[in-house]
Amino acid sequence: MLDIHSQVPWRPRAGARTTGAKLALKPVYVWGIRIRLQVALRARDLALFDLALDSKLRGCDLVALKVSDLVSASGVRSRVMILQRKTGRPVQFEVTEQTRRSVAGWIERKGLGPGDWLFPSRKKQGAHLSTRQYARLVDRWITLIDLDPSAYGTHSMRRTKVSLLYKKTGNLRACQLLLGHTKLESTVRYLGVEVDDALELSEALEL
Repeated sequence: MLDIHSQVPWRPRAGARTTGAKLALKPVYVWGIRIRLQVALRARDLALFDLALDSKLRGCDLVALKVSDLVSASGVRSRVMILQRKTGRPVQFEVTEQTRRSVAGWIERKGLGPGDWLFPSRKKQGAHLSTRQYARLVDRWITLIDLDPSAYGTHSMRRTKVSLLYKKTGNLRACQLLLGHTKLESTVRYLGVEVDDALELSEALEL
């Protein structure tokens, strides 16, 4: 049985700056949310959740995706390139099999066409889901597994995969590319990389 409380929630080291920072999700939390959305048959939320994790896009770019951005004649693409609004630079991301299934299921259920918004607004005809509503949905997902929504947010979705990648590999350049940052310094600040992190990586090397 999945136990989302088997791990103690992350706490910043003494003196660390956490103002405004939102925590990345641990894998056990990801699966806790995903399973609950699947059981509740919340097709839109599941597709949005999965795609947010894979794409690592800012909320403004995520909600503005169109079906044609992800879908070709052969189905949902395994790799997608999007032009970021904030930087004007393209960023590429992978779409995992799990996400391809949930996105395809949502498109079929909603009957969306290539020119439609992938996540249309339920309140304004012809508009896409707003970033504010996306933020509210993230709060709801977090509360599904009894976590504090004030500690998480839309940037939690953006940073989850790259945080795991950094912890596993220490490859900041890869994280920079995935986040679409123009400067490596931005990635360092975004991930909260500190001297202790660098020393731990160095200590793990054997020469």
